[in-house]
Order: sequence, then structure tokens, then C-alpha cells
Amino acid sequence: MKINEYEPMRPRYEVRDALVGIPPPASVRIVDQSKDSFTVEFDENKLVVRADPFQIMVYRKDTLLITVNSRSLLLFEHYRHKRQTQNQASNSEPENNESPDAEKSEEDARPVDEYESWEESFKSHTDSRPYGPASVGLDIGFPGFQYVYGIPEHADSFALRSTKGTDPYRLYNLDVFEYELNNPMALYGSVPFMVAHNEQNTVGVFWHNAAETWIDITSNIADKSVIGKLRDLFSSGSEIPQTDTHWISESGIIDVFLMLGSRPADVFRQYTSLTGVTELPPLFSIAYHQCRWNYNDEEDVAEVDRGFDEHDIPYDVIWLDIEHTDGKRYFTWDVTKFPHSEEMLNNISAKGRKMVTIVDPHLKRDDGYFVHQEAKSKGYYIKDKNGNDYEGWCWPGSSNWPDFLNPEVQEWWASKFALDSYKGSTMDLHVWNDMNEPSVFSGPEITLQKDAKHFGNWEHRDIHNVYGMLQHQATANGLVKRSGGNQRPFVLSRAFYAGSQRAGAIWTGDNLADWSHLKISVPMLLSTNLVGIVFSGADVGGFFKNVDTELLVRWYQAGAYQPFFRAHAHLDTKRREPWLFGEENTRRFRDAIRARYSLLPFWYTEFWQHSKTGMPVMRPLWVNFPSEKANFDKDDIYMLGDALLVRPITEAGVTGAKVTFPGSNEVWYDVRTYQKYAGGQEVYVDTGLDQIPVFQRGGTIVPRKERIRRSSALGHDDPYTLIVALKQGASRGTLYIDDYKSYDYKKYNNYLVREFVFNNGRLQSSNADANGKMETKSWLERVVVVGLEQAPKKVELTSSASGKRDLEFTYDAKKQLLTIRKPATNMGTNWTISLL
Repeated sequence: MKINEYEPMRPRYEVRDALVGIPPPASVRIVDQSKDSFTVEFDENKLVVRADPFQIMVYRKDTLLITVNSRSLLLFEHYRHKRQTQNQASNSEPENNESPDAEKSEEDARPVDEYESWEESFKSHTDSRPYGPASVGLDIGFPGFQYVYGIPEHADSFALRSTKGTDPYRLYNLDVFEYELNNPMALYGSVPFMVAHNEQNTVGVFWHNAAETWIDITSNIADKSVIGKLRDLFSSGSEIPQTDTHWISESGIIDVFLMLGSRPADVFRQYTSLTGVTELPPLFSIAYHQCRWNYNDEEDVAEVDRGFDEHDIPYDVIWLDIEHTDGKRYFTWDVTKFPHSEEMLNNISAKGRKMVTIVDPHLKRDDGYFVHQEAKSKGYYIKDKNGNDYEGWCWPGSSNWPDFLNPEVQEWWASKFALDSYKGSTMDLHVWNDMNEPSVFSGPEITLQKDAKHFGNWEHRDIHNVYGMLQHQATANGLVKRSGGNQRPFVLSRAFYAGSQRAGAIWTGDNLADWSHLKISVPMLLSTNLVGIVFSGADVGGFFKNVDTELLVRWYQAGAYQPFFRAHAHLDTKRREPWLFGEENTRRFRDAIRARYSLLPFWYTEFWQHSKTGMPVMRPLWVNFPSEKANFDKDDIYMLGDALLVRPITEAGVTGAKVTFPGSNEVWYDVRTYQKYAGGQEVYVDTGLDQIPVFQRGGTIVPRKERIRRSSALGHDDPYTLIVALKQGASRGTLYIDDYKSYDYKKYNNYLVREFVFNNGRLQSSNADANGKMETKSWLERVVVVGLEQAPKKVELTSSASGKRDLEFTYDAKKQLLTIRKPATNMGTNWTISLL
């Protein structure tokens, strides 16, 4: 649904960079039509549109799912010419000899009030608002739905709260210092996509607008008084839940997409068909990252690198923050601290590792700085309201900001990552875009003036929330071009919008070393996964403040089971490398990181599944168990794909946790002890300090690699272990393999998809995609069958490559655990393992 101003005095901004396409029109039937309304049907859906008052009602079969403007809150402030204030009028001469008291139009006679004022002040800053107030708004209701989710980024519960009596949820990308928790305040990213879910249906709404946006939420259930809830408790009937939302944006147009589901997977597919999926990342990027502000010099980098090897802890990426540059001039190196950057990078990459350096959007105003000089001479900077290069203050001091709304600027920025432009870099250097909300220390709310001007004469107020995404996309494009279009990039961004998932990863920003921030990271990441940005994480250990040892242990254990896994810390904190907290804790950190590495085949396959279906990698329980209402508001436990259930421990002094096992007909197995738990119950699980509760779902097969190398690249051809968790004697799973780094899987079908099915005592591997043409050296080292009630007499392998042979095995009757050793069959071939 799109509503624009008819013949406006100037065009209204429409977001152009979030969408990858518009779904093809459905075949609709007009089933009823009158002077004031019409009704159309398509698939199992029905749409009723009324003209006076304007309303839209959306049904699935006969169930009302979504209402639009049912509360008549449609708002569209037209652009208009500025009227004179009373003081301005008194100082001007009347025209045509008219008396000052001559008859005025009704509009001119009205006083100029606060809501029609052109200028707006914030502390010492003034927004000129040259075209006047131009907000748009609409109410959207969800009859029958008690819970709504999404609209990140907020440090708040996963199930969105009613805002009655408090501030609305705000979407306005900002650099927020030590952000508050359980608060609807704006943070670093904005995705105006909301999902409503109940036992029967899932629907979504995408508010396609990049200006500052506020969303009010009210609920007839959540907003009830204590007396009202008691009345319901003793009454015979129950009220049908209803959630109402009110969306208001400062400028732009009303452009709304309704996703009708009806299941969670349908809504994710529908939304990602609009904004795209997270591209399959290179394998190294989903492994472990080591970062702090800042590693001091080349020797510091080498010492940290050696430390991981000496303590037998794998890692894939080491990061450098702003201090690595020449005076905070991005695309440069401090030649005193990093005089041999290429040699440093080559030493790291010799072990299969990578480096990431920070490249922020603010550019130091220094005519001797080649990047600034190019941007200035070409007119590539954002302009202030007077048409001059916008100047503000950030890390380098006086700075300018490239105008990424200009396609020519995007191409120019991408070219800066070429090896002959970014001197001292190599193909193993990847990029971190921070401060790209954009952060302006001297600006209102630490960001850009709203009346700054962009390419196309658009005001910054119109495009604010897409600025960071545009830099993110230009950077990723630069890394792809650097490789001649062959290598997949890795770029981390702090700011984001709908569609940012196509450029790479994001993280939750500058969190604190506090238990409450560890706890809030789970609902925050569930929210970003829900809106398609599945490659997301939180700084392990917390960015600000020194971290206590127990908190750091628990954060590593949680981070190992979140999509983006990076430790990071502030310049003023004590060093936190994982061998600095005593031998016992070094072992705990090592175990957590190694658990991540053993599951990299599973993680990689889940990212591939997302790229095909749009399904989140990290999921609330209701995605996999959509009818279990008791779990709709749970955000301390989650699923990874269909297979793993994770319950982080987020409180101090706790050695166990209550675990909700969903699915009354499900069975769950502890991934370490293989202890069995029935679904449909909540059980206290004692874990000690050495691990957190993680369980594999019965009926799934999880691929692992148990030979942990110094980096993921060194395990490229290592053998696999399959964990076959049975449910009623059966299970299935998938493994995706490619070269883990290039676009050959797209260009040349250089990949494999293997499907594993266990049933009737036989485990079969078959090709699940005949288009895949890759050959692999990796082989099957071990099979663990969990939940097998009786030991086999023998185990036999039948392979298309090597025929039949018996296999060695052991059986633990107490654990109902069968371990099959060294089938030694190639993972790319068809084979069957039979239990006889």
C-alpha cells in the first residue's frame, strides 16, 4: 500500500535501496463492489477496502488478521509554503493599499503554533525545516494477536511491550553511549518490520520509510488494570486479544507491505523476498574473532597471535581499531606502529587467519590526506543547508562525511579498497564500518543535522536511517571488486536498516561488562534475526568497564552459540585475552571456543539454509513450535535452526538453569552427556561453571568436525562426525559444503548438498541437489547414534565407491549410545550404514 502526496510542491522521498524486488502481482478476484467499498480474494485471503472512512481489513479465510486505519489515525502532512508569523506580518507593508485588518483566509487567520513552526531547536542546534512539518502516520491493528515482535534495534524484551503511558518505540540510528536497558529509546540500527504471531497465524508489516519513526503499541490484554485481569479470571468467557500499533515518520511517504503468512516460515520468505537474505558468509567470518580498542603495534598483534597457539585456542580473525591509522585517517597505517603491515598480514594468513581494520565514514579535513582531497575536489561530501561541505567533529577532529546517497560516491568509496589504493593491505584484510549512524560528536543527538543536503537535493531527515547501510553496501562492494568479483567479503557495520543483511554482519554496539547486558543480548539478537539480519552478535565480555571472570566465562559460553562471535573491549579496560584469567578459566574459554569450531559445519549449513529460505538462524521457540502459547514471550532460550536448543546462563553465582523443553511429543538430548529429556516440560538442569545447557532435538542429524585446528581454514578437508539424535527411531539432517570463500558455488555450481536419513536401522547419505558439482576430500570419521534402544549385532557400510564392509562400533546401554568408528567413506558419495 503506497500513499503519496498528489502534485506536491517538491517530491517526497521514497526509499530506493532497501528492496531487492517487488513480488509479482497475485491473481485476484473482485467478489463484491459498491460505491464506497470493494472486496477482493486471492489464495485463501480476502481484502476489504472502504473509502469513507478509509479502511482496509485483511482476512485469511474468515479470520480477520490485519486492519489498516481502523482508528482513523491516517496522517499525511503536505509540504506547504511558510506563513508569516505575527511579528513578521507586523513588520511588512500591506499590499494593494489593503488595511492590515483586511479579511484573511481561514488558514492565514489561524495562529502559527508549535506544530506548524518551521524551525525546531535541540540544545544549541536549530533545524530550519525549510519545507515545514511533513510527517506521515497510520494505525495498523492485529485482531486476535497478543504478541508482536521486531522493529529493532532496542535493548528491550523480544516480545514488544505496550507503550501506553510511556514513550513509543523510536527508530532513529544514533551513537548511544552506555545505552539503557528495557527502554524503547533509539539505538544504532532501525528496521521497521513487525511480526505478529498467535497459535494459528503469523503476519508481518514492513513500514518502508527511512526517516525518524515512532511506533506506539497498545494491547487490550497487556493494558488491563489489575481489577480487569481479576474480572477475567472469574468470568466465564475470555476476551479476544488485540494489539494496535500506530506508526509515525517525520517525512517521506506511506509505503507499507503486509505479509500474510500464514506460518512463520511464510512470513520470513515473504519479507526476505522484498529486502533480501544474508549472503552466505565466508567460513572464517562465522568462527571466532579477537578484538579490542586497540592492539598497539605489530609486536602486540604477533604476541596475541602466538598466545592463541601456545594455549591451544583456535581463532580466525584479529582486529585493529582506530589507533592503527595515521592520525585517524582511514585507509592508512601508523608507520611507526605498523611499518610492515603487509608482512604482518602475511604472517597471520600463513595460519589461515585474517585481519579486520576499521574504516569509519568520517574523513579528516586535511588537504594532505589523499582520500579527503579526492572527495573534496569531486564534490562528494554531504552539504549543509547553505550548500557548503557539512563539517562536524568526530575521532579525527574536524571531519566531512561522504554522501553515500550518490551512486558515484558509492563507486568511488568501493575503489578505495583496491590494493593499489589501500596501501599496505592484502586480500586477507577485511573491514569494520563503525560510527556510521552517522556519529557526529558536535551534532544534535550526536548525529547529522536533519536539514543537511544529500545528492538529489534530499534532506538528511529523509534518508537518515539508510546512511549506514549505504556505506556498508559500498564497502562490501569494494571488497568484492578488489578480488575481481571472486571472493566473498566480510564487513561488520554498527548502523543498519532493512536490507543491511545483504552487505554482511552487524553487532549490538557499545554494551557494558554487566550481567544485565549479557542477558539482554539474547532478545536483541532474536529481534535482528527475525528481521532477516541473521549475521549478528554482541561484544563478548561487554565493551565498557572491566569484566569479572565469571561473567566473561558465561559470555564466551553464550557467544559460542550466537551467529557472530567476537570478543571486544574498550581502550581503558584491562586486557582480556582468554589466557589471562588463570589455568582453570583458560580451559573454560578454550572449551567454549572449541565448541564453536566443532559446530562450524552445522553453522555454515544453517547460513546456507537461510540464504535459500529466509529462515532465521537464531530463532525464538515459537518459530519451530508455533502453537505453544506458553513460549511466545520467552527470550532467555532459543533454537539454532531446527536442531539445537540453547539456554545461556545470564546470572552471577548460578550453576544451572530452568530449561523449557518445547514440543510435547519431542525428545531432547544434552549435547555433552546425551542425557535424554522429554519435551513439553520445564526442568532444572545443573551444568556447573564449565558449560551452559545445550540440547539436540530428537529427529535431527548434526554434522560436526572434531579435529580442532588453529583456524577454520586449516580444517578444510578434515573428516566429519555425524550426531544422529533419534526420535521414534528416525532422524534426518543436511550438510552443505563448498570452498567456504568464493562465489564459485554461484558461478559454477561448485558445492555439495548431502541429505542424511536414519530410519529402520539404516543411515543413508544421498545427493540432495543434482546441480552441485563439487568434489571433496573430506570423509566420514565417526557416527554417534543417540537414543538407540538396542545394540546391533553388527554394523555394515555399503558405499557406491568401496562396496560393503563391516565397521567397528561400541554401544553404551545406559546412555543408549552407539558409536561407529571410521566408516572412512567420502562425504560426496552415496552410502548406507546398516545396523544389523
